[in-house]
Amino acid sequence: MADFMSRKDLDFLLHDWLDVTALTQRPRYAEHSRETFDSVLDLSHDMAAKLFAPHNKESDQSEPYIGDDGKVVLLEAITTAVRAFGEAGLNAGTFDEELGGMALPHTVARASMVNFQAANAATSSYGFLTVGNANLLAKYGTDEQIDTWVRPMLAGRYAGTMCLSEPQAGSSLADITTRAVDNGDGTYAITGTKMWISAGDHEITENIVHLVLAKVPGGGPGVKGISLFIVPKVLPDGTRNDVALVGLNHKMGNRGTTNTLLNLGDGTFAVPDRPAGAVGYLVGQEHQGLRYMFNMMNEARIGVGFLATALGYAGYLQSVEYAKTREQGRPVDSKDPNTPPVPIIAHADVKRMLLAQKSYAEGALALGLYASRLVDEELTAPEQADRDHAHLLLEVLTPIAKSWPSQWCLEANSLAIQVHGGYGYTREFDVEQFYRDNRLNLIHEGAHGIHGLDLLGRKMVMDSGAGLAALAAAIGDTARRG
Repeated sequence: MADFMSRKDLDFLLHDWLDVTALTQRPRYAEHSRETFDSVLDLSHDMAAKLFAPHNKESDQSEPYIGDDGKVVLLEAITTAVRAFGEAGLNAGTFDEELGGMALPHTVARASMVNFQAANAATSSYGFLTVGNANLLAKYGTDEQIDTWVRPMLAGRYAGTMCLSEPQAGSSLADITTRAVDNGDGTYAITGTKMWISAGDHEITENIVHLVLAKVPGGGPGVKGISLFIVPKVLPDGTRNDVALVGLNHKMGNRGTTNTLLNLGDGTFAVPDRPAGAVGYLVGQEHQGLRYMFNMMNEARIGVGFLATALGYAGYLQSVEYAKTREQGRPVDSKDPNTPPVPIIAHADVKRMLLAQKSYAEGALALGLYASRLVDEELTAPEQADRDHAHLLLEVLTPIAKSWPSQWCLEANSLAIQVHGGYGYTREFDVEQFYRDNRLNLIHEGAHGIHGLDLLGRKMVMDSGAGLAALAAAIGDTARRG
């Protein structure tokens, strides 16, 4: 069976190109070394191979469903894998040691995660969302919120989600109608409906921490009136919060990740002796919710780019293996029908399709890891000017790091099907699933066209074109060093 990710390529990008070991000269990463980075990658690949990859096809064919008791039923293998991921400390990889984290560079953590994404896109998403949620709360939450919600997520006991979209408002967050009313006791009553919530309900963890965008009365128009709230499935005292699973969405791909329609505060699980509505806890200040949520959204956008990359990579490796072993046809200069057929990798058109996949997948992986290295520079570069420069480049590259892999690694998956011929169109081979799983990445975390508008309408002109100039300079420098 073909592997799902090339360790050789990861090592080349991390060490020969991005020189991640040089980060260990900085105080935040001083406890690490090439050996600790390699150990994390070894662990990640081993866990992905043993716990994530084996049920990838089964989870696609056995979708989650709601049981007679109203609870989500998942494959046991999904629960086992997600719990093992948390217990291994991988949720906490980049976090401070005081929170139980490893203080890993973001570049190494992304390289670790791409193994899980390539092995099983759907199952990897539970940890992916939890880490993003915890990062946001670690940055903007109070000490009490960090102790109550972040620490259990990093330990793997709680899971996290992001609840932005509604049935009538997907990309247009100005149109959300979920409301939050101050209860006067440090909590808010949340009412509304949220749609397309990945990992929105399951029994994998003790609790699910929803980050919910809602409007507080008296706020400004559109997105200016949006605030951000922690709305847990279970309250700190163990009482079930009024967060109700209405239904599961049946998707084209990524079927092992539950995707939910949630009602908040509809009375299904009314909290005794409380005002009507789900209990929510304000993050930061009122009417600043979208600004806070962009912390998670931008992280998720780079993560979606990695997910697209991982699926393109997995499909490429499988099509290479297939092309080496599938014998059909003869060289164009062979006229004798009695000569034995050759592996299809010998044919020029198959080589073309394999090389195209290789360029898309490897290029996307390089782009994602470069963006991750910029995150490390922004956080730890010794000079403020270097941090500012990394921030500027990252602002420009984030929509690209999300959208380019989503488009071209989907094309890589299409080519992987083509290399397999008719077999690629059947469920007996994985490449058709990779295509279906990858098709989502052009849509979620900002649709493809929206990122184009963001890139051209905002990022290219911000600071009088400083971002565009920084990107052009980085490209030119790379070409000169080529």
